[in-house]
Amino acid sequence: MKLGNKKVKRSLPLLVAMTMFLGLLPSMVSAADRGAWAPYVSYAVNDTVTYAGNTYKDIQPHTSLPGWEPTNVPALWSLVAGGGGGTTTDTQAPTAPSTLKSTASTASSVSLSWTASTDNVAVTGYDVYQGTTLVGSVNGTTLSYTNSGLTANTSYTYTVKAKDAAGNVSAASNAVTVKTATVSTPDTQAPTAPAGLAVSGSTSSSVSLSWTASTDNVGVTSYDVYQGSTVALSVTGTTATVTGLAASTAYAFKVVAKDAAGNASAASASISATTPAASGGGGTNNAALPKHVLTGYWQNFVNGAKNVRLSDVPAEYDIIVLSFADMDASKPGGITFNVDPDLSKALGGYSNADLINDIKAKQAQGKKVIISLGGEKGNINLGSASPNVANFVSTASDIISQFGLNGVDIDLENGMNVANLTTAIRQLQAKVGAGFILTMAPQTIDMQSNSTSYMQLYNNLKDITTVINVQYYNSGCMLGRDGKCYSQGTVDFLTALSDLTLQWVAPSQLGLGVPATAQAAGGGYVSASVVNNALNCLATGNGCGSYKPVAKYPDIRGAMTWSINWDGSNSYAFAKTVKPFLVTLP
Repeated sequence: MKLGNKKVKRSLPLLVAMTMFLGLLPSMVSAADRGAWAPYVSYAVNDTVTYAGNTYKDIQPHTSLPGWEPTNVPALWSLVAGGGGGTTTDTQAPTAPSTLKSTASTASSVSLSWTASTDNVAVTGYDVYQGTTLVGSVNGTTLSYTNSGLTANTSYTYTVKAKDAAGNVSAASNAVTVKTATVSTPDTQAPTAPAGLAVSGSTSSSVSLSWTASTDNVGVTSYDVYQGSTVALSVTGTTATVTGLAASTAYAFKVVAKDAAGNASAASASISATTPAASGGGGTNNAALPKHVLTGYWQNFVNGAKNVRLSDVPAEYDIIVLSFADMDASKPGGITFNVDPDLSKALGGYSNADLINDIKAKQAQGKKVIISLGGEKGNINLGSASPNVANFVSTASDIISQFGLNGVDIDLENGMNVANLTTAIRQLQAKVGAGFILTMAPQTIDMQSNSTSYMQLYNNLKDITTVINVQYYNSGCMLGRDGKCYSQGTVDFLTALSDLTLQWVAPSQLGLGVPATAQAAGGGYVSASVVNNALNCLATGNGCGSYKPVAKYPDIRGAMTWSINWDGSNSYAFAKTVKPFLVTLP
């Protein structure tokens, strides 16, 4: 979201503007076969790439990022019919699967697993052989197989071969010989009881749990999570989140492991957890956020927008996002934050102490103030789990404590390690405690499918997410729920793309992110009245353009703008138009 110098938010503006400009100059830029798709590459219209055994043609100029693979973003790439490998034929076979082994056996079955093969394009499947006979096939992401219908007390030898989309087949894996059990004896042995049950996080309506895996003579297949004496949910892993709970209420939980034969373990040790009071924020202010919220980003830098003390932010903003934390180059995973020296000077000596006092005053008015991670050029280093996650949690919690903040915003536009970021946010939330605010600001393209990095992160953290404000700008033409490509800067763009995302994100957690003025972004600006029309269309079915959402979403969370400062440059017209309308929504 930074514009100009180091300091532009939500834009990609210079980058996008440049790539779009080049895309309009065919006499200067020619299409080419670019080989295998890769991130951080500038692609022009009609360039072709190969990915997962198929050929794709670029339909919008852009610079690729992780998560923008051709299969994820049909608004950028179209599949070339019959194009299995670009202009060249793929003749390279995958490597042979390795470490084939038996993971379990009965009198009539053998279960196998192996280590994945690699391929110059992609592995699309594995064939499992018993001797020289093909007994089964699995897809390229499945690394296990169970051969059933066997004879008791009999030895069988297995190998596995990998294959790709072009039909190339690898050499066989190592062979493994397994003898089935002598007698088809029913499995009556129960798994061991789960151990180490612990509370990993909680909100006013949910409790997250984790535990150590059980063991079994054949294999554990699932875990039943009990809330008191009732099964709340069943999971296959060793974590679970129980939702639908009441605020300020004590609950007891235990976990039971089960195997395929239906044998159930003894219950784990019981653990108690009390949900916090319903609250939209922390500190001394425990007032809940309104149903429909307005979020704005406060610029901690100078870039041509109005320079604003936090005390001057108008009351229409419910969530104020400080932009941005900086990466601590001396501490992997760590972050820092202080009032920017240039901003301090422009505001006549605005200091950390002044900002802290202003934050307290805003919270006394029921507002929430959080710190944003990322921005158009910013990032955090969570590429490694250790010591990066611990460093992040430590430094982030120190900043939250020092400035009296309510939580964090995730605005990473240059890729993310989903697993480590999930762990880091969970640990930070547990450390901060009740009232933790978590918002996200993915780019439009990050919400074009349910398999992107942001969607993976949301699914991991949705029980503690306050709102996802999608950046509906700087994105060109994007696909709506009906599969049509809509141009940015229209009510249809806002509603059709929101309707797409609402297949995967709860309405109460989705907000519409837009620039406050035309100068705030490289493209996609709409007036505040158009934002109100889009919100009205989504919430009530009224005020729509040509696109009509498939349902009404009265719980739609609200709107966001980049930025409060740009809004200030226009006498806060955005906030003073959108917030009063949000109050009228059902």
